[in-house]
Amino acid sequence: MVYTETIDLQGHLFYAVTVHLPKTTLLTISNERGYIMCGALDVGLLNEKLSDRKIIAGRAVGVRTIDDLLKAPLESITHEAKACGIEEGMIGEEALLKMI
Repeated sequence: MVYTETIDLQGHLFYAVTVHLPKTTLLTISNERGYIMCGALDVGLLNEKLSDRKIIAGRAVGVRTIDDLLKAPLESITHEAKACGIEEGMIGEEALLKMI
């Protein structure tokens, strides 16, 4: 099953997607500039093999819901996310607001 919802953070809209798969759930929250995602995100791949795309993204591990993703500290981020002022350890909601 795939669920989508719109999230309003301080008047800015983000789009959340939850994908239920066998034995795991994929979670993302994004806007037109970047996104945060559950532990399935391969930040190393984005930084190394896809660096030319300049993807703004962060990864939180151990999350099971969209609300968890908003509250969890980011375990890893892309180089482009760092350039936007996003830092490892920053909670998801803070990171998203840096993507405005």
